[in-house]
Amino acid sequence: MTATDSVLAKASTQIVRAQQDKCLRPSIAGFFDEATNTVSYVVHDPKTNEAAIIDSVLDFEAASGRTSNGSADRIIEYVSSNNLKVTWLIETHAHADHISAAPYLQEKLGGKLAIGREIIRVQEVFGKLFNAGTDFERDGSQFDKLFEDGEVFKVGELDGIAIHVPGHTPADMAFVIGDAAFVGDTIFMPDFGTARADFPGGDARQLFQSIRRLLSLPDETRLFLCHDYKAPGRDEYAWETTVIQQREGNVHVKDGVTEDEFVEMRTNRDRTLAMPNLIMPSVQVNIRGGRLPAPEDNGVSYIKIPVNAV
Repeated sequence: MTATDSVLAKASTQIVRAQQDKCLRPSIAGFFDEATNTVSYVVHDPKTNEAAIIDSVLDFEAASGRTSNGSADRIIEYVSSNNLKVTWLIETHAHADHISAAPYLQEKLGGKLAIGREIIRVQEVFGKLFNAGTDFERDGSQFDKLFEDGEVFKVGELDGIAIHVPGHTPADMAFVIGDAAFVGDTIFMPDFGTARADFPGGDARQLFQSIRRLLSLPDETRLFLCHDYKAPGRDEYAWETTVIQQREGNVHVKDGVTEDEFVEMRTNRDRTLAMPNLIMPSVQVNIRGGRLPAPEDNGVSYIKIPVNAV
């Protein structure tokens, strides 16, 4: 059995056990930020009230350069009103479409800030692009925990497994907690398809393989998505689906689509896509664990925009 098969077998066993025993299933609340089409999650163990916050959002007004905490405060209110104890602040990857609120939430609620180990590759690439200098550490030390593929963790008494799913970026991770998988920017709702793969370090072939890896989990595994863009013809935003729904209906990667067909489609589609509106501030901050660049001698932090470099 390969290492990959071993990780999936372990995750599948966990999911089946949780489907059979409701005490092993997490409670999940989603918080949708329409400005960035991002879904953040609070995932908690009903028995212990220990919780993980996944992919939080810091509000950012690009025109003025001002940040605010409305989205994060909604999460704090939910955590407080349900008497939850936050033990993890998890990022599925270094997002290019929103700034993480993890440092703000950590200050207010505690918990360890975590991401996949391959963040060091993203830090290296974007550290050079933004000319971050020698003061910017490229070793993931801005995070409290760097997850390896297949690493096991706990949310209270619930089992969690980290799964490396590169393609959108080299560092993307999915997190299986109980019977639920939080898949970040790999797939979207079946009627919308899959994530782009044209960012530095992205790879459409890797993305296909990562998605098929996730879709080998049990059919009824609940999949929670990081984004929804409301496909044409659909009236409501949605961010929960299942493995079987994706395998039967995903417009880009359902059963029967070959790897070569997917790579051709994804490559051609990505050529038509504009860069995300907030990519420059988002990546610059998120590779620092959601922290703004250090203030300059006037006490102000600055976001760089490389000219003619991307």
